[in-house]
Amino acid sequence: MEKRPQYSNAPITEAILDIRIAADGLSLADLAVLTESTDKEYPKKTVIKEVRAQISGGPDGKDVAATTSQRETGFVCVAADGKQVFQARLDGFSFSKLAPYANWESFREEAQRLWQSYRSAVKLTQVTRLAVRYVNRLDLPLPLHDFADYLTTVPQVGPGLPQSLAGYFMHLQIPFPEINAVLLLNEALVPPPRVEVASVVLDLDLFCPSQISPEEDDNIWNLFEVLHEKKNEIFEACITDRTRELIK
Repeated sequence: MEKRPQYSNAPITEAILDIRIAADGLSLADLAVLTESTDKEYPKKTVIKEVRAQISGGPDGKDVAATTSQRETGFVCVAADGKQVFQARLDGFSFSKLAPYANWESFREEAQRLWQSYRSAVKLTQVTRLAVRYVNRLDLPLPLHDFADYLTTVPQVGPGLPQSLAGYFMHLQIPFPEINAVLLLNEALVPPPRVEVASVVLDLDLFCPSQISPEEDDNIWNLFEVLHEKKNEIFEACITDRTRELIK
């Protein structure tokens, strides 16, 4: 396998590792105990609230009423420097690292440590979904004549229309059956940090459904290695050599 280049100016703004679970009798109180044990490293804590809306009415469209309900589903815990965040939820766990991102090894190590704490607080019956997500911001120098100079997957404007873009958002779902995974690729033009560049977000969210029992913890991290390696291949497939020159 060809070794992936190491980029000194990697465009990663956030890396996320997510694990969805099924558990017996898990309560918010159980998660509160977990988050209290991490107060030293992650002192900023807020409650996750899920809001649901329901609209009801008669068959003739009259007497329409809207109601909302709210429930607490977990906690978001943020490190003192604001650069690391983990979520302990009733439906799972996630860990994210904001820029600067050092490497996969240190990112995975902290995620594993927090996951073990989460596991100790819940009666886990099954892991149902694994995902890695990397949000990249590419700052492309102006004047920019063609996004295809830097990206291999870009919107195509019909020849009968003006060929300039003031903005765009593209969402693709791409299956990878060889690893039983699906890629959610989001790409958008976003406000740039400075006037001499155009900024494009390349958001790669790769997930796979799973049925892993609590006794198979090694399988979780083996699958994450597969997902991370595939994510690297996808990133390389999405950029051109001109982009590689920018971030090398």
